[in-house]
Amino acid sequence: MRVLIWTQHFWPENFLINDLAAALARKGHEVTILTGKPNYPEGSVYPGYVAGGVCHELHDGLRIVRIPILPRRRGSAMSLALNYLSFIASGYIVAPFVLRKEKFDAVFVYATSPVLQALPAIFLAWMKRASMTVWVQDLWPESLRATGFVRSPMLLSWVGSIVRYIYRRADSILIQSEAFRASVERLSAQPGKIHYFPNIVAAGGHPVARGTDLGSSEADLVSEMRRYFAVVFAGNIGRAQSCETILAAAERLGSVTDIRFYIVGAGSQAAFIAQEIVRRKLPNVFMTGQMPALTMPSLFEATSALLVTLADDPVLALTVPSKLQAYFAAGKPIVASVNGEAGRVVGAARAGLVCGAEDGGALADRVLRLYKMPPEDLAQLGANGIRYFEQNFDMNARVCELSGMLESLQGRRPA
Repeated sequence: MRVLIWTQHFWPENFLINDLAAALARKGHEVTILTGKPNYPEGSVYPGYVAGGVCHELHDGLRIVRIPILPRRRGSAMSLALNYLSFIASGYIVAPFVLRKEKFDAVFVYATSPVLQALPAIFLAWMKRASMTVWVQDLWPESLRATGFVRSPMLLSWVGSIVRYIYRRADSILIQSEAFRASVERLSAQPGKIHYFPNIVAAGGHPVARGTDLGSSEADLVSEMRRYFAVVFAGNIGRAQSCETILAAAERLGSVTDIRFYIVGAGSQAAFIAQEIVRRKLPNVFMTGQMPALTMPSLFEATSALLVTLADDPVLALTVPSKLQAYFAAGKPIVASVNGEAGRVVGAARAGLVCGAEDGGALADRVLRLYKMPPEDLAQLGANGIRYFEQNFDMNARVCELSGMLESLQGRRPA
């Protein structure tokens, strides 16, 4: 099949769609990526790229077409909104021209926020007489309400109408969490085209094999982590992740000098969290900044436990953070300060300990319980995570499932 993957973010940005696209290509599909210029999460366009113009690349067996985009920058809601809108505008204006001679059987939208990026994909799928599948990563308009990004009831209702249009125009809708189903059904009014398709990662948490050569700073960090009970949070640092909960737990565990927290990543709240670490005088919390994706398997291997936190919000309680699958694959105990679906999954896997969202005291208690566990019990939690990953999130099995879904949609659109 000729598959066009429509995604605002792609390699060298670190997103799950990178692995999935490469796996589809290995299955024999002809895969093209339509994406923007890489600028996440730092907010500026990566070296070697410019925001304007169109560029073409080949990577990992994939043909990548990059359209103009305004970088997201940092700290400004207006800059972020313009970043999103610029990709949508380029999708309407530039993408049809750049892809005018191309033929596709399927358009696959990796629908991170904002799901509105699917609008020009609908137009392109119609032009190409191709089926369209939307893989929903965040619930809209609920996510806008949860983050406080939009508060106007009128605007939220307007966004809801657009999302309804997207869902009803899609031939198939994939949801990364079963808890998404009710919301998506309400807007799509076609439950038969909604399918559960969880976030998946390559075995080991990253397609690059363990043992990748580390730079001196990364090697020093890994060596340091091995000397402590290292609890690692990895990923975006934003309001939804509630990293303040980590700081609250660290305050309570300050007397246990063997326990250290490492926050690995970047995001809109990174500067605030760094300031809070200084203000609260927390010698047991360290921020590493964004780490190269190639180093993450080695870093995970050096950890004692992996940490996921979310804010106390009913919408976030429905989601399963994509990092969780990578955590399972890493084979390390997980400690989760979350509500709802993510906690249920960790519990079902028997891969770690769970407490409520934004409860620093309870998080400190769970970390301390892990710290006091015998090594064989910690190893068993990690093994349970690997087993659950293999049973539920195996890349090969899920990609075969996706191939079947896309192939079943062929011929539904008139030639």
